[in-house]
Amino acid sequence: MPRKSMLLLALIPALAACGSTSSSRPKAVPNKPSATRPAPRPAMTPVRPAVRTPPPTARIQSLPGLEGVIGSNAPELVRQFGQPRLDVSEGDARKLQYIGTACVLDIFLYPAQPGREPQATYVEARRVSDGQEVDRAACVAALRSR
Repeated sequence: MPRKSMLLLALIPALAACGSTSSSRPKAVPNKPSATRPAPRPAMTPVRPAVRTPPPTARIQSLPGLEGVIGSNAPELVRQFGQPRLDVSEGDARKLQYIGTACVLDIFLYPAQPGREPQATYVEARRVSDGQEVDRAACVAALRSR
């Protein structure tokens, strides 16, 4: 056999290896490590531990006509006005609500010092008919006289 023919026969298998395959699957591409930075982690907000602070001291309302109410505890208020329509406690605070024909009186009681009995420190008054604010001392006087 001539030398040229032998050389061509030797190249046929090499050329066949370079041809495409009839397989429909794509060739697997090896994962190369990315040269870019890794994805950043989501920002996390640090959580501060709870700080236990004592409640602030109660501010005491001081208005003329409320002298017998402000500073009184719940039993003293019951003696003055009778049983409240509402008696709501939340934590160490308390709200007593009295209602008459003319007005609604909300009395807020807070302890002067932690652990002490709540005393009346603030009063709100409003009309029964429409909820408009009314004179607190006049409402107290109206509820005492009923």
